Amino acid sequence: AEHQHVRYNPLRDDWVLVSAHRVKRPWQGQLEKPPPEDVPRWDPKNPLCPGATRANGEVNPQYEGTFVFPNDFPALQPDAPEPDDSDHPLFRAAPARGVCKVMCFHPWSDLTLPLMSLPEIRAVIDAWAELATELGASYPWVQIFENKGAMMGCSNPHPHCQVWASSFLPNEACLEDRTQRQHLSQHGVPMLLEYAEQEARRKERLVVENADWLVVVPYWATWPYQTLLLPRRHVCRLQDLRDTERNSLASIMQRLLIKYDNLFEVSFPYSMGWHGAPTGPHLGEDCRHWQLHAHYYPPLLRSATVRKFMVGYEMLAQVQRDLTPEQAAERLRSLPEVHYKKKAE
Repeated sequence: AEHQHVRYNPLRDDWVLVSAHRVKRPWQGQLEKPPPEDVPRWDPKNPLCPGATRANGEVNPQYEGTFVFPNDFPALQPDAPEPDDSDHPLFRAAPARGVCKVMCFHPWSDLTLPLMSLPEIRAVIDAWAELATELGASYPWVQIFENKGAMMGCSNPHPHCQVWASSFLPNEACLEDRTQRQHLSQHGVPMLLEYAEQEARRKERLVVENADWLVVVPYWATWPYQTLLLPRRHVCRLQDLRDTERNSLASIMQRLLIKYDNLFEVSFPYSMGWHGAPTGPHLGEDCRHWQLHAHYYPPLLRSATVRKFMVGYEMLAQVQRDLTPEQAAERLRSLPEVHYKKKAE
């Protein structure tokens, strides 16, 4: 807790430098603007709202739950041409095809996931699973991710996520496939199943738990209040979850996100995403080494206005953090599970 050391991340096969004493240093760097508290519930100029017109001229339906539509500015398209052949091994390119979708969580722009009801969060989970099944029928990788808050590059305050399906396995997927496969081969148990059992027993990095899930600040966490959401049962893919597990997932997501918001009493920014076994041509393969999990990467460190920057040493050497994972977990664990906006109710 007091002296610098490095910790190994078996999921990424790399190391993180922990320098707990540095959190005491004074901060005179950049201060972020807190997220706006006056987001209108409905705005006809907001392209994600029900009945609004999007950039391509299409009009959204008057949706009342989740709403999925093709991204109007996709990073991946299904009919991209083949790149030219390379004339040198140092200048290689390969085909990249896919589809990108946007999913609105709720028709109201001022309602984030921690403020939604459990049935509404469960509807989001079901929509995630449907998209994972639909796109995963043909694409090797389906990446569900949410960028929450302008600090994390979100250009619209309306509660939504993105789903990108690609014709290739992205770098993080390839890395996690290799490390999990190696762990199962060497130890006879899926890495993250064993890890969840260890963390449930040790408790020191545990944030919240229920019968089916647990959330921890991982031993190898990079971001200050990074968390890892893990099922207790061996589950390869999101679409494999049982009905009861989807209900308990809605509950533990709500509890975690309320704690995040309560930490600095602000709509907490983060990037999150699900990782599970590859799909498409991999559906018939042995993927027992995979364990479903979700990563949450929030940037805030000291307050709602001071963030952790990944620059300098982090970019040129290796990742570094100023707060131990145990300290972060203890702080999150001690926070109330009633949202600060509802305390007065």
